[in-house]
Amino acid sequence: MLTPRPLPAALAGALIAVLVGCATGATGAADAAQSPGTTAVASATVTEPTLSSSPAEPVVRKSSTRNETALLGIPSIGVKNLRVVPYEGTTDDWPGTRIQNRGVAASPYGDEGGVGPGEVGNYLVTAHRLSSGGPLRDLPSVGKGDSVFVTSGGKVYEYKIADTRKTSFRSERSLAEQRAAVPGSPGKKPTKAMITVSTCATPEDDAAGNFWRDDKGNPEHRIDKIGVLVSSRAAPSE
Repeated sequence: MLTPRPLPAALAGALIAVLVGCATGATGAADAAQSPGTTAVASATVTEPTLSSSPAEPVVRKSSTRNETALLGIPSIGVKNLRVVPYEGTTDDWPGTRIQNRGVAASPYGDEGGVGPGEVGNYLVTAHRLSSGGPLRDLPSVGKGDSVFVTSGGKVYEYKIADTRKTSFRSERSLAEQRAAVPGSPGKKPTKAMITVSTCATPEDDAAGNFWRDDKGNPEHRIDKIGVLVSSRAAPSE
């Protein structure tokens, strides 16, 4: 009988490594097939994160108020429950002008408009002063510290007037300042919820001998009242 010669040490080590590797690969494949929490990728395994026994509560995101009709109130000038109709556009464009011609206020939103009531940024509201019932005929007399109330989405938002600005329709810079997220500061990131309530300065322009009008009949200037949100509360049930 022939006596088998022992394998050289290097060859024996390599053979053992191959055998062990094959066994490990087979076991890993079997484990992957049995465990739905692992995914085999080539010769590696990726384990999915384990969910805790008590997951965190889901985050409920507040829906935007920018496309909801609101009600505007300015007690100091007797404005009460003036409808504010939202539309996608910019201040005093044709869609906004047509809304104002119905005797209500208009509020643009979108890339060139503003935000919704109570949201961080600039909530823009425009309405006629002389025509269509003149809902904002007395806006120029609104003073610093006067309250402006906006009811929308089941809440009442109270803004306090902090500033008065004048916008020129003949100046792109002036229009950009009116429509900026921070009124008067184009490009600045907003940190507060603000409001711009705007109406025409027709009597003032005419008195100054400025009879310029755009294609929609707007005079050159508009009077803007700028407010800052100071509180919000649930709207009273009807």
